[in-house]
Amino acid sequence: MDKKRILIGADHAGFGLKEDLKKTLEQWGYEVLDEGTFSDERADYPDYAHKVAEEVHNHTAPLGILICGSANGVNMAANKHEGVRAAIAWTPELATLARTHNDANILSLPARFISEEMAVDILKAFLDASFEGGRHEKRVNKIDLP
Repeated sequence: MDKKRILIGADHAGFGLKEDLKKTLEQWGYEVLDEGTFSDERADYPDYAHKVAEEVHNHTAPLGILICGSANGVNMAANKHEGVRAAIAWTPELATLARTHNDANILSLPARFISEEMAVDILKAFLDASFEGGRHEKRVNKIDLP
C-alpha cells in the first residue's frame, strides 16, 4: 500500500515545530515531503510557502502544511498560487471548518502562538476532515479569479 503524501515547509520560526510534526506524520503513515527550511537560522518564509504551494498546485501531494511565527506570511504567499486554498488555524475547530467548508488544501500554523500538542490536535483535525461540498461548493468555486 502506498503511503499518503503530504508537503511541509517552514521558516526559521517554524523549524522546530516542523520537525516535530514530520515525526508525527510519519508515525501516522505519511510520506512527508519536506520543502525546508532545514535549520533554525534566519530564512525568508515566502521561499518555503511558494515551494509547498507550487507542489500542491502540481498535485505532488494533495495537502500541505506551512509554519511560520504567526502563519500570516506563509498563508499570504501560498494563497497567491492558483488552486491553493491555504487557511490559518490555531484551534482544531478552525482546521475542521477550513477543510469542510472551504476545501482548504494547505494548513498554516502559527508556531509562536500554539504548543506542539495543540499543533498535533489541529493537524489531526485538518487531516480527518474532508470537503462537504453542497452549499459550500459554489462559494469555493468563486475563490479563484477567472
